[in-house]
Amino acid sequence: MVPKIDGLIGISTYCTNTQGTGGKIRTSQDQFFVSEVLRNKTLAKISQSGNYAVFRLKKSGIDTNHALSDILKKQGLRLKALGLKDANATTEQFVCDMNTSCMHENITTNRYTLERIGFVQKPLTKKDMVGNHFKIKIEEADFSKISSFDQYDKILNFYGYQRFGSRRAISHLIGKAMLQRNFDLAVEVLLASTSEYDFPENNKIRETLKDKSNYSKAFDDVPPQMDTERLVLKEMIEHGDALKALRAMPISLRRFFVEAYQSFIFNRTVSMAYEMGENMFAPQADDVCYDKDDNLGRYQNDPEQKLAIPLVGYSYSKRNRFDYQISKILGEEQISPKDFFVKEMQEISGEGGFRHAVMLCRDFESSPPHVSFTLSRGSYATMLLREIIKPSDPVAAGF
Repeated sequence: MVPKIDGLIGISTYCTNTQGTGGKIRTSQDQFFVSEVLRNKTLAKISQSGNYAVFRLKKSGIDTNHALSDILKKQGLRLKALGLKDANATTEQFVCDMNTSCMHENITTNRYTLERIGFVQKPLTKKDMVGNHFKIKIEEADFSKISSFDQYDKILNFYGYQRFGSRRAISHLIGKAMLQRNFDLAVEVLLASTSEYDFPENNKIRETLKDKSNYSKAFDDVPPQMDTERLVLKEMIEHGDALKALRAMPISLRRFFVEAYQSFIFNRTVSMAYEMGENMFAPQADDVCYDKDDNLGRYQNDPEQKLAIPLVGYSYSKRNRFDYQISKILGEEQISPKDFFVKEMQEISGEGGFRHAVMLCRDFESSPPHVSFTLSRGSYATMLLREIIKPSDPVAAGF
């Protein structure tokens, strides 16, 4: 039996048969360390001359989007990240200047430092990142079980709690409402949905916001850290137009909500297929796969190919082994692939794509109370740790 919050994000199974170690993670931000790993050929391209500056961003206690927004606001420097890192960790990542004229020096604040490491001829993209390396401390655990864990190559590639909002797992619900063109509901979910896992003071504010007549008088009670809610709430107070209020959010965040819903369908698909006995760890004839260079193609009986599972979007094709599960889930959700093209807000439309079915984990080492490993881009360390710890309450355990 998986915890209730796992079911909320579409996960209904474990894929390892080990006993959980128990324990907690992230009791402090310096106990969860992650650093991006660039491709060797990308590192070779970084030099002391070029058109676009490359920086190493080190941070703690702030997520990537807020750090980059702060840098833009204070320094006028528009940077693009290769991947997103959350606030509850110590992280190192690469970011690239999107303009050729900015020549800023290093920046240091109490939550992040920005160090220029060189230049490239063309801006870096997420394809330049091969993955992330993690070193994580697990506290209050059965250390003998940590030492004996050896199923790190059999972990399904679920999207993690962070993708959906962690304590308040509603990002995918906002995305679904937007895809169904129910923009009033999307605003309502964003502003007023409460969660048993959230802090009481947050739930109290959201209870107030369930009544639209309270919007104006409650605005000043919404704390600064709820910056997205404040943006949307301000527009609703001034104009009462839900579509316009949603457009007040950065485009990256609007797209994120739709991507979160795609992630929810993916998690449900993987869970259902695994529980129905589909072999997720070895591709079969006609499966779509990634090759060793991360290129997609049909299975060619190549042992280096890895199974890919569709991410549903408006270009979704039924020609895949998992269409039974996907079609069943879409029917239950009352969503169709064509709904992912949103005429009223075309910038959030999702074409779809593919994702690895199984985590690609390298260099796994356990030295209790620490574990360290490298995961390919887009995989969540918390989903590997979930299989090791098997927490009864992931939120209380630091997930």
